[in-house]
Amino acid sequence: MKTAKTSPARAGERTNVVLDIKLVRAVKRLAKVRTTRDALHVALDHYVRSRDYSAVLKLRGSGGVAPGYDPKAAGPLRV
Repeated sequence: MKTAKTSPARAGERTNVVLDIKLVRAVKRLAKVRTTRDALHVALDHYVRSRDYSAVLKLRGSGGVAPGYDPKAAGPLRV
C-alpha cells in the first residue's frame, strides 16, 4: 500500500465545500486576510480556541479567590 506524502507546510486535508460567501467576506474583512483559505483557517482556529477551556480547568483548586468572596456584592448596583 502506497501512502501519500505531504510537506509539513501543506499538511492538510483537501476538500470541496460550498461556502456562504457573505460569511467568508465578513471573516476576510474582520481578520484582515485576503484569501478564502486564510479566512477559513482563521475562523476554524478561532472556533477551536473559543471552546478550549483546558487552561481554565487547570486553574481549579489553585486558589485565587478569597474565602467569603461574593460575586453579587462586587457587581454593579441594581435599581
